[in-house]
Amino acid sequence: MTENPPSPERIMDVGMGFQPSMALLAAVELDVFTELARRPAGADELRDRLGLHPRGARDFFDTLVALGFLLRQEGVYRNAPDADAYLDRAKPSFVHSGSLLEMAGDRLYGFWGNLAEALRTGKRQSEDADREHSNYEAMYADSERVRKFLTSMTGVSHAANVEIARRFPWSSYGSVADLGTAQGDLAVQILLANPHMRGIGLDLPVAAEVFRAYVAENGLSDRLEFTAGDFFVDHLPPADVYTFGHVLHNWDLEKKRLLLRRAHRALPEGGAVICYDAVIDDDRSRNVGGLLMSLNMLTATEEGVNYTAADCREWMREAGFTETRAEHLTGPDSMIVGIK
Repeated sequence: MTENPPSPERIMDVGMGFQPSMALLAAVELDVFTELARRPAGADELRDRLGLHPRGARDFFDTLVALGFLLRQEGVYRNAPDADAYLDRAKPSFVHSGSLLEMAGDRLYGFWGNLAEALRTGKRQSEDADREHSNYEAMYADSERVRKFLTSMTGVSHAANVEIARRFPWSSYGSVADLGTAQGDLAVQILLANPHMRGIGLDLPVAAEVFRAYVAENGLSDRLEFTAGDFFVDHLPPADVYTFGHVLHNWDLEKKRLLLRRAHRALPEGGAVICYDAVIDDDRSRNVGGLLMSLNMLTATEEGVNYTAADCREWMREAGFTETRAEHLTGPDSMIVGIK
């Protein structure tokens, strides 16, 4: 049997993959999908509504057609169904995809442009990277940046949050504290799916307003409260279950271990900790999303690095958890559970 000869096709697809990515990110930034959700339009009208220069507008719109994000019939452009559902800024569902793409265009794309520099130096490439304060201090100094970041965390996490709310045996527990809660979507999904539960979201004080607004939108203000604090130094709020959603990958090994030790000390006997991330597969060869996330942490944080499920289970056992297990959730995300 003759093997297929080597081909540059896959190499070029990956190497030039930034082009379709940037076309989509630019469309989100320019509100193409929001405008077309208001009213379909021909090329000239849409160009004028968006304030674009005539030179590239038509090619831009037709690129979005070829990529499957827009439909064109008799010269009139409209959103494709998935783009209309998730990329129209006026729809609540924008938070599940559009907000993440918005952050990717605003922040991550620039960081990744300096990946080679990050690999040479080991230093983050984020805003104010040359200053001594942490990337979170820099980001949290701007209220609009805070809002975008916290809502984008809902976008990247929502599908996994729904799975955790559905799969974990919540009937055996009465309360949950989501540590590093951001906008609070993990706790929100758990409480929506489990009416007997009460919850707490812990994060830095700057997250309070965005958290409380999102909780109120979901009708959970009577069962889900915000607590301001630093999970490295402050007392953890009492709860039967602690969750770390897309949190551990932000820190180095010692801080990962510290968080798990602190969780173990604060939990009651029989309590549980749930950690989930785009976890690298134990063989470190299959979950591309998990490995790319680790490179993302390299460019975006001072010390963040991703990990395997085997790594996390070992840290849990070191912290004192007697029973551990790992379970795939959706996409690149898996959760690791420890029982005290």
